Amino acid sequence: MYNPETEVLFPSKAIGSLSRLRGKTWQELVKQVEERPVQSSEQTAFLLMMIKISSCVTCNVDSFRAMRGCPACAQLNIRHFKGSDDDLVHLYQQILIDTKLYMSKRK
Repeated sequence: MYNPETEVLFPSKAIGSLSRLRGKTWQELVKQVEERPVQSSEQTAFLLMMIKISSCVTCNVDSFRAMRGCPACAQLNIRHFKGSDDDLVHLYQQILIDTKLYMSKRK
């Protein structure tokens, strides 16, 4: 069964649904990223982080994850993330550095 909330990879429109799942550090990161333009390196890095955490690349239309939808899947993965909020922020910062480096090489 197709769920209209399911995308090929984690969608930027679902970022806001993750804000209240963890502590203040996480909430601040989500708010900061959500305020940035969709094409920004900050949003790109956040999306890449969520794709990695949620294993979006291995998801397919017939999977249970896809049937639940991307926001629900991402929320579950953030709730069950084994590390701290600081670990999530650190992961985001590492991916942001990689994203900026990649984008600078493409120019």
